[in-house]
Amino acid sequence: MTMLIHMVGANLLLNSWFSKAMVANPSRKKNGTCLYTCVIRPAAIYGPGEERHLPRIVSLTKLGLFTFRIGDAGVKTDWVYLDNLVLALILASMGLLDDIPGKEGRPVAAGQPYFICDGSPINTFEFIRPLLKSLEYDLPNATLDVSHALLLGRIFWALYTFFYPWLNRSWLPQPFILPAEVYKVGVTHYFSYLKAKEELGYVPVVSPQEGMSATISYWQDRNRKTLDGPTIYAWLYCIIGLSALFCAAFLPAYGPNKLNKAFTLFFLRSITAAQIIFILAALAHVFEGLYAWKLAKRVDPLNAKGWFWQTFALGFFSLHFLLKRAKKQN
Repeated sequence: MTMLIHMVGANLLLNSWFSKAMVANPSRKKNGTCLYTCVIRPAAIYGPGEERHLPRIVSLTKLGLFTFRIGDAGVKTDWVYLDNLVLALILASMGLLDDIPGKEGRPVAAGQPYFICDGSPINTFEFIRPLLKSLEYDLPNATLDVSHALLLGRIFWALYTFFYPWLNRSWLPQPFILPAEVYKVGVTHYFSYLKAKEELGYVPVVSPQEGMSATISYWQDRNRKTLDGPTIYAWLYCIIGLSALFCAAFLPAYGPNKLNKAFTLFFLRSITAAQIIFILAALAHVFEGLYAWKLAKRVDPLNAKGWFWQTFALGFFSLHFLLKRAKKQN
């Protein structure tokens, strides 16, 4: 007897007493060996170490790109905590055994699909609110209806279809939103785990409150080990602003820089003033970067080099996050 549990939607195949040789060898069928299978269909997975949903949400929020909710507040979806999912997989593997005394014959789980969740459908944005709040982020107030979100998702889908040959390259960021994600968070869809309860004995052992509490602790610890930083808008402001000021102050008025120089002269009145301001700004960034490095050696030594380069590029936009961390430790 061999078993195979296929977990749909999470790219995971759990094999128990299973090998390629067993499947590849036709003589096994003649000898009566059976391959029993079942399918576990989990809801959206969350918990410490989960790398598919929450890291993307936190990353977008940190960059300032989580700017709107999708759909009505009454939309509900399923989530499943990691421990509950592991329990379901263990119970499913037991449900595929055909040599349990008193239960010989075809296993109860053979050929069956099972929906697995925490059993508490909730609006996705309300679900992640406690996590974001614990990390000192806020949920956006703006709401985008599903039809408009789908249009935006299809635009990114078409754009990333064009970039298909480079999708695995590190320099290409993940798409901002895709149609499938819109349907996941903007349309009510949840299922009952009653079948898994009746046939496998599955009952969630971790409540959503306990699961979110453990997830929050994990993310707070994870954030303490990484650099804090401003949104992408601060990066654009500093990098584009300083670059434009340098070009206006030191480069000849050719092409686009002609308009850039005119714009700079309108505010600063002279090229000399622009040169002085750029030099002072560059020196300020250098000294702020050095101070950040020195402070980080005490507050966050593992990331001291990162704090230097980030503060060198962004100045006080970065430094105030380090000062805030230092204040918390004191």
